[in-house]
Amino acid sequence: MGKEGGGSRLSAVRAAESPAHVGVFFPDGEGPTEPTPPGPSRRLRPPPSLCAFQQAGLSRLPVLRRLPSQSPSAGRAAAAGCRRRCPAAERGGAMKGRRWRWQHRRLALLLVLYTLLLLLLVPYVQDYGARRGRGADEAPLQPRCPSLQEALGEWGWEEEKEEEQQSLPPDGQGAAADGSEAAGKRHIYLHATWRTGSSFLGELFNQHPDVFYLYEPMWHLWQALYPADALSLQGALRDMLRSLFRCDFSVLRLYAAAAAPRDPLAPPALGGGGNLTTAALFGWRTNKVICSAPLCPDAPRPRHEIGLIDGAACERSCPPRGLRELEAECRKYPVVVIKDVRLLELGALLPLLREPGLNLRVIQLFRDPRAVHNSRLKAKQALLRESIQVLRSRHRAEPRGLPRRQLLPAAALGGGGGGIRAQQQHRAEFFLSGALEVICQAWLRDLLFSRRAPAWLRRRYTQLRYEDLVLEPRAQLRRLLRFAGLPVPPAMDSFVLNMTRGAAYSSDRPFLISARDAREAIHAWRERLSREQVRQVEAACGEAMSLLSYPPSAEPGGGAREGDSR
Repeated sequence: MGKEGGGSRLSAVRAAESPAHVGVFFPDGEGPTEPTPPGPSRRLRPPPSLCAFQQAGLSRLPVLRRLPSQSPSAGRAAAAGCRRRCPAAERGGAMKGRRWRWQHRRLALLLVLYTLLLLLLVPYVQDYGARRGRGADEAPLQPRCPSLQEALGEWGWEEEKEEEQQSLPPDGQGAAADGSEAAGKRHIYLHATWRTGSSFLGELFNQHPDVFYLYEPMWHLWQALYPADALSLQGALRDMLRSLFRCDFSVLRLYAAAAAPRDPLAPPALGGGGNLTTAALFGWRTNKVICSAPLCPDAPRPRHEIGLIDGAACERSCPPRGLRELEAECRKYPVVVIKDVRLLELGALLPLLREPGLNLRVIQLFRDPRAVHNSRLKAKQALLRESIQVLRSRHRAEPRGLPRRQLLPAAALGGGGGGIRAQQQHRAEFFLSGALEVICQAWLRDLLFSRRAPAWLRRRYTQLRYEDLVLEPRAQLRRLLRFAGLPVPPAMDSFVLNMTRGAAYSSDRPFLISARDAREAIHAWRERLSREQVRQVEAACGEAMSLLSYPPSAEPGGGAREGDSR
């Protein structure tokens, strides 16, 4: 600050002090440096301290010199006396600092609030401008927050503006045998879970002369990536499906693994993923394309003849073929059908349903959960690994904070009773029951999703109950083939009727496809499950059962026997 400013402020100090100006300190050497002796009649006043300078606004002067005769200790004592005499100045400075800090905080808070308000108003302003700019002939805007549209929006999906015109060929007019693109290649995925009758449904398509069928190809992926949970594998399963539908079987080399001896349809050990052949594919012994000409010139049965394949005869007569030859055969067929049980949720197929290079349609198979549980108990050891993988995904599928229903069998709660073998049986039943609970929750999500899906998605999706298929085999077969755009060969009617009217239901080989009394199979759980087991299944799957029109056991038509199931 200049000397002019210092002089004006110094005059204020002088006005504040005694008229004698005794002991005045002058900055920068101005004025006298020695105090004037006081008069005899005047009361001595202390020299103007820093307090007087603070009151006059001179606390920020660059230099305040003391008297030459004043020692440093005397200066410090004078400063302490100033603080005692002038506490108001110090309080004023502190209050001023607090006021500035509060003003800064208030400004920052207002800035944050205005920013949030602006972010909230921008979407509404945009919607208002869009509504004003739309003509009278344009369709109204879709609601912003219906649950399905919001879910689809997360995937980047929009409902198609124009109705999809996909004419299905009438019965008796099949697609071109060479599988040309002009004929419209179609891809069918049979979406099911374990022990729902999916093998029987897949066999109906395996028998059709215009279908290239693959039986559970994703078994290889699950075996290679064990013990990963089911939900974490959904993306890899979807990518594998995309390649297989395009007749690209090289993806199988990524997951080549030795088959476990638990399944009669399992392939032998592969010995690495270098040169895979048809003999390495899961379920190849019953595949009509692999077990008939041209891949198998010595096949006991031609491709167009409808009937079950003898796996042992196919293994003897049909040498292994390279995957390149199988890919060439796949491209000849107008329809590619893949059946699998390891894709838990329909939502995982959304990108494939939208993909331009695929013409994907989904058939989802359901079955009474009580019958599913009864069938799974018959093959509990064979399904143990898969059940563990499904059960591991329960903590990811359930919302947090909700209590879990426990399907632990009563015998397993008792601890060590019954011996080691009995404990192993109870442990396997526990894993199967827990996996069924996860499956039922996935069913519920699929059912709710399909009911609120847009029209274009509903045209690519259909549902089938196993009970309807075995009670009305001909009508359901025609409906399914019509959905897939396939004709109904005359021999298919008698084939599906014979498969559901076998001599008996029981079989020592539950994974073997054979003619059985399917009408007895749909009611077998009433005789084999105990009431406690039925209660557990209905507690875990009640919502899905209600949507699928399966009555609980307490209502007429339901029931279970007393006692244990074994």
